[in-house]
Amino acid sequence: MQMQFLDIDPVTQTCDLNSCAAPIPEKGEVLCHVKAFGINRADLLQKQGKYPAPAGASQILGMEVAGVICDVGEGVDRALQGKTVCAMVTGGGYAQYVSFPVEHAIPVYDDMAMSHAAAIPEVFLTAYQALFTIGQLQPEQKVLIHAGASGVGTAAIQLAKQESAQVAVTASNDVKLQACADLGADILINYRQNNFDEVLKTQGFNADIVVDVVANDYTGKNLNILAVDGKIIQLAILGGRYVEQLDMAKMLAKRASLIASTLRNRSDHYKTQLIQHFVQRYSGALRRGAIRPVVDRVYSVADINLAHEYMANNNNIGKLVVCW
Repeated sequence: MQMQFLDIDPVTQTCDLNSCAAPIPEKGEVLCHVKAFGINRADLLQKQGKYPAPAGASQILGMEVAGVICDVGEGVDRALQGKTVCAMVTGGGYAQYVSFPVEHAIPVYDDMAMSHAAAIPEVFLTAYQALFTIGQLQPEQKVLIHAGASGVGTAAIQLAKQESAQVAVTASNDVKLQACADLGADILINYRQNNFDEVLKTQGFNADIVVDVVANDYTGKNLNILAVDGKIIQLAILGGRYVEQLDMAKMLAKRASLIASTLRNRSDHYKTQLIQHFVQRYSGALRRGAIRPVVDRVYSVADINLAHEYMANNNNIGKLVVCW
């Protein structure tokens, strides 16, 4: 069976339609007929050759999809065929068909649009991992979320508020900050106008958990407002890979933890456990709309490069999604 997928032009670094054989589900896998897929900043980095897919993964871009199970591999119940699901994948999401372990399939509710289902897996699982698997968030603790209006940021705000946490966020403009407020964020900081650590100091906000995607000089500022025994969860390095003059004495005094984390290259077993825990804890909240994916724009496949440009310019609030 042939399928269309979005291929990377190595010269222009743009994406164009191409065709190849569709994957065949292996033992324990399902084959998904993709209806929509989410865009992530990692896609842009991979396109530039800065973030290669894990060994053995599809080289096609794309880490989250929504669609219909159309075939199953050995050992998988054929009754799953026809079920609508969304899933995080290690690669291959920018294609009409993608295979993945059956345990990674997240049920999609009947009234949920494919464009919204595709916006769930990567950001909510990343946020859940940061806050709970790593951060061990407890009710009414204080959380600082950088890039609060990003896909992961909007998911993290909602999950933290489900636990009655006090949430501070940073973002680049008032429109993005208002979007964060609408999701429940308590303290809103425009990082282009204020130093976030100074603002939080004046408000007596000592963060138990900081979810950071910037690094560089943010690391020292995060430490400034970190509570004793607090954790800085580093998910990306958009501000630069090096940290100068990190105050290790302050790290010791606060018994601080600086924990770097990725999700894409984790084992299938790890991801299965993460997905099961997330679904058990929050499927009800998703079903009743207490938490929801925030979708900024939905694009057609023909406009994929416009979508990448929009994300590269940091214009999005929440997720960008592409539909076949």
